[in-house]
Amino acid sequence: MSEERINRTQWKALIAAWLGWAFDGLDGYLYLLVSGPLVRQLLERHSAGPVEQKEVIGKAALIQAVFLVGWAVGGAVFGRLGDRIGRSRTLTLTVLTYAVFTGLSAFAGAWWHLLIFRFIAALGIGGEWAAGSALVSEILHRRHRAWASATLQSGYMIGCICASLTVKAFAAAAVGLNMPALGDPRWVFLVGVLPALLTVWIRYAVPEPEHWKEAARGQVHPPVSALFSRALRRTTLLMMALTSIALTTVWAFLYFGPPIIRAMPEVKAWDARQVNHLVSNVTIVYLLVNIIANYFATYLAKFIGYRRAFAFLMAASLASFLIAFSQPLSLGSVYWKFSLVAFFALGLFGLFPLYIPPLFPTLVRTLGAGFTYNVGRLVAAAGTFAGGAIATSAGGELRALYYVGFLFVAGFVVALVIPEPHGEEDVQA
Repeated sequence: MSEERINRTQWKALIAAWLGWAFDGLDGYLYLLVSGPLVRQLLERHSAGPVEQKEVIGKAALIQAVFLVGWAVGGAVFGRLGDRIGRSRTLTLTVLTYAVFTGLSAFAGAWWHLLIFRFIAALGIGGEWAAGSALVSEILHRRHRAWASATLQSGYMIGCICASLTVKAFAAAAVGLNMPALGDPRWVFLVGVLPALLTVWIRYAVPEPEHWKEAARGQVHPPVSALFSRALRRTTLLMMALTSIALTTVWAFLYFGPPIIRAMPEVKAWDARQVNHLVSNVTIVYLLVNIIANYFATYLAKFIGYRRAFAFLMAASLASFLIAFSQPLSLGSVYWKFSLVAFFALGLFGLFPLYIPPLFPTLVRTLGAGFTYNVGRLVAAAGTFAGGAIATSAGGELRALYYVGFLFVAGFVVALVIPEPHGEEDVQA
């Protein structure tokens, strides 16, 4: 097989993983864009009087925290499954899981119904990351790692942009077609059913990687505890620390970003449609910036190494948080400040897809990638919940993000000691 050119099978695997991540972004980000109005609606349905904003923030943060827990659990469970039944089969199951339960979120009758549906959808999203990253890392030659890693991560950003466009489209249709019901935030989740169609193609078009087939043939699968064996313990713990910091900071930004925009003094007199339009526009701009940043990050790592690239990006992310959230935002600053944060704090995620999987042997690769990357979401869940507490008691979402930014100091320290992949032996271990 030529190392220079990508063949049809490799393209299919890359496209399948990219589409899986794009739909991850769509399904995951829809809630962040409509969480406030939707949770308020569900609470008011069962309340005898007005619902305080503090309660809305608390319940919405709890749902997001549980979503992140589900993401972490799914990464471990489906990660284990991916090492046993194969990357492609597991990818199919994970996409189907999050598609079905994102769609069911449209029919939640109470806030805790939404919490359950989001948790189960998150199981599939977490597992999809593990299966997709392992699939691509095994089927592509390492010389393609930089652009492929950035491309995969950019798929998630494209999905987030599609989520923003979906919310805008429903709002515009509600006005243009004179159908107020379309403005109900719950209906945007019906779009999340679309990824189910992708599973049919994946099942028949994407084969299992030869690396996995050879390793799985007649071999005993190592136990989960192998991740903490003498050979892998250091790598496992360092990846858990690195991803925990990265995920806590980025999910705090993604979750608290829309409320910060809505709280700007200039938009207080705007109607809900105008505010939603602004939130969507800001989101689309900084996500487009992030796509460029993904390629910057991966090619930076290609030339100076992962350790130095992560360290630089952690330090730059700290600076971006302090610059962006030390003072209230305005219409004149919100675009460039959010874009600055996106370039560094979100850009570093371009490194993860094809950095983590090769650090683990084939028969624990999906488990290792899924566990170490997604366990960080447990910390992120606690961080989101703690951020909600800070937001309600110490100056709002802006102040919460300012304090969260100091986690990048710990991220810089961890980045200085992470392992470097050295060669093709990483993939064939």
